Amino acid sequence: MTTTSPLINLHAYESAAAECLPRMVFDYFAGGAGDEVLLRTARAAWDDIAVRYRVLRDVAVRSQRTELLGHTLDWPVLVAPMAFQQLAHADGELACARAADATGTGMILSTLATQPIEAVRAATQGPLWFQLYIFRDRGLTEALVRRAEQAGCTALVLTVDAPLLGRRERDLINGFHVPADTPLPNVSAVPRDALAQRVETASSLAAFAERHWDASIAWADLEWLRSITQVPILVKGIVRGDDADRALQHGAMGVIVSNHGGRQLDTALPTARALPEIAEAMAGRGALLVDGGIRRGTDVVKALALGAQAVLLGRPVLWGLAVDGAAGAQRVLQILKDECDLALALSGCRTPAEATPDLIVR
Repeated sequence: MTTTSPLINLHAYESAAAECLPRMVFDYFAGGAGDEVLLRTARAAWDDIAVRYRVLRDVAVRSQRTELLGHTLDWPVLVAPMAFQQLAHADGELACARAADATGTGMILSTLATQPIEAVRAATQGPLWFQLYIFRDRGLTEALVRRAEQAGCTALVLTVDAPLLGRRERDLINGFHVPADTPLPNVSAVPRDALAQRVETASSLAAFAERHWDASIAWADLEWLRSITQVPILVKGIVRGDDADRALQHGAMGVIVSNHGGRQLDTALPTARALPEIAEAMAGRGALLVDGGIRRGTDVVKALALGAQAVLLGRPVLWGLAVDGAAGAQRVLQILKDECDLALALSGCRTPAEATPDLIVR
């Protein structure tokens, strides 16, 4: 599509997506909770960290290769779980899976994906993890786990920061709903009629979550999930060191530091500020990932230096998807991959492992 600015960075793709997506869809993907303070502070928190770069380190030969839960990635970034991707492009999650594969990484598939788990698995050779909510109907939750296992997903990502949906005022203004012809093949056993209903000053997704997600989930439910699967579980939505420690004690193999992209509790702690405490609490036990506000290769280097093994990239991949399908999503990932390589080199690092805490000033 034609845009007023060249698509040379992730910010430009967001502007381009705003031009081509319907207002309700763009606002759903872009918006946050309440006054959207956290959307702003999440980004600013990465900018507030300075890189104390090294010099004369011979960075002529570099590799971003990363080992994570038994997988080898070409670089330390995965595609975050995001719902309803066909609202951005007809190919939805298939396109994002192909983009991840083409750039040498993996993706996490949302429970509320618009493509079947099996089709997405077939679209990529890279790692595919399945993001899970615990439903009131535990039988449905267990059936999803079994299906993800059988499809070849190699990890489960339990999202724990959304017992209820945050108050997303853009969705209320737009009467957010998911059109009836948008498929949700992974939760076909759940009545979805309510999701298609447009109600003035209401979000159909919030009503769906209140009806079907279990707000009573507790640490015992993580133990229950651990008891029904041999697939590694990561807990997503942690912003405290003590909660990260509890997650490991209750059977998780890792933690994703996340505040749901600023879409749940406004003014919550930005992940860049939460990460150091969690890294200290985990002390190298289990996988540690982070998301939230990542937009530049320097952000990835900072996350690595703060103790993360990898980061998740969410909204920018959707912007690429909206602009040009799989090619757009791939281009977004490739831009960030190239930025990561350059940021590591200019920081005096030949590998992600060389991005150690002394590299940054908070």
